[in-house]
Amino acid sequence: MERTEIQRTANVPDLTGRPRRVATGGVSWRKTFSAFQYRNYRLYFWGQLVSLIGTWMTSTAQGWLVYQLTGSKALLGIVAAAGTAPMLVFATWGGWAADRFPKRSVLVCTQIGMMILAFIFAALIWSRLIQTWHIIVLGLCGGVAMAFDMPARQSFVVEIASREDLMNAISLNSAMFNGARIVGPAIAGFLMAKVGIALCFFIDGISFLAVLAGLLMMHLPPHVPGAAAGGPLAQSLEGFRYVWNHVRVRTIFALFAIVGIFGWSYSVLMPAFAHDVLHLEEQGYGFLLGASGVGALIGAFTTAAFGSSVSSRKLAFGGVWLFSAMLLIFSFNRNLIVAMLCLAGSGFGMMLFFSTSNTTVQTIVPNEMRGRVMGIWALIFGGMIPFGSLEAGALAHYVGTSATLAIGACICALAAFVTLLIVRRRDAQLAVAARSA
Repeated sequence: MERTEIQRTANVPDLTGRPRRVATGGVSWRKTFSAFQYRNYRLYFWGQLVSLIGTWMTSTAQGWLVYQLTGSKALLGIVAAAGTAPMLVFATWGGWAADRFPKRSVLVCTQIGMMILAFIFAALIWSRLIQTWHIIVLGLCGGVAMAFDMPARQSFVVEIASREDLMNAISLNSAMFNGARIVGPAIAGFLMAKVGIALCFFIDGISFLAVLAGLLMMHLPPHVPGAAAGGPLAQSLEGFRYVWNHVRVRTIFALFAIVGIFGWSYSVLMPAFAHDVLHLEEQGYGFLLGASGVGALIGAFTTAAFGSSVSSRKLAFGGVWLFSAMLLIFSFNRNLIVAMLCLAGSGFGMMLFFSTSNTTVQTIVPNEMRGRVMGIWALIFGGMIPFGSLEAGALAHYVGTSATLAIGACICALAAFVTLLIVRRRDAQLAVAARSA
């Protein structure tokens, strides 16, 4: 699409300090939703939105179901880990598949697989046969599907939008994710209180039809596999080689891993915190998760509107520190309204960090490596979080839920501070080298 307006630009540092050109003009709704100009992206967006509402319904219901069946905080961590642990093994294969096969075909297969799992879940609950080991096994199967789904989904965005609008598309994806995160838990809380948990999983299964319809309606060019030497294993390992040798990508991934392990795992303890600390029932628990989604949704729209005109470094590090501060306050709070405000602030900060770091990585990486690098992103996002889930569940068992949340918040803030020092020192070294040259 031809752009008639003239944009002023300036050099600002990205997440790792490297200058990049960004727009410095005003913000308009047209810029905020610029990725909607692409038909394929619109189909993807609305289909995923419906499906993600169902996914958040089951995520909310599953945590409550596990705590009702067992009353164990440690098992909350184990079940959450089961849903993401397969990424440790399969995420790099998922990245290879995203580079080797049409990404739409990969996504259709993974979405069908997850739809079947949702219907099995609903049937087990309706028949009153559901046990904890069923939840763990189904979670492991879902984790395998997600290991192939996430790299393809992340790297698919640039194909259905454009590199120019990548930041906007990723931010709108985050808005979609967190809009569903608001609606899904609220619906789940109502259904669990009025009808029962099983319906949440059944509706989730139906919701996958929307994303499947959107994917099949897209008009895409024929897929041309990249020319790469070696078999699947060798090609997968090439992604690790690329990340290890690329200082900027390695720096982003290191901070992302620490925040994933010690920060994002706070969500695992939400059922216990809602029930034992704030003394809430199902609907109150849904409101807590919805508040976090509201903050993240605002953060996603903020990034969509201002992401091209504000330094990625400011957005990313500021996001981590805001998330950490809000989580620390939340951990010692006992008031529902304050808790919801804190979770909204933490969701806002996490989304600033997530969107900017994701966009920075995808902008750096060449097209032929994007699937494999995003497979490593998925490995960190979904594969390292099991360690955080287990760590959070075990630590909460010994020191309590509040102390566990506070410790995680402090570690995230410290990691961001150390990373900033490393980036600034590298900037100084590059400046000295440039002057001496």
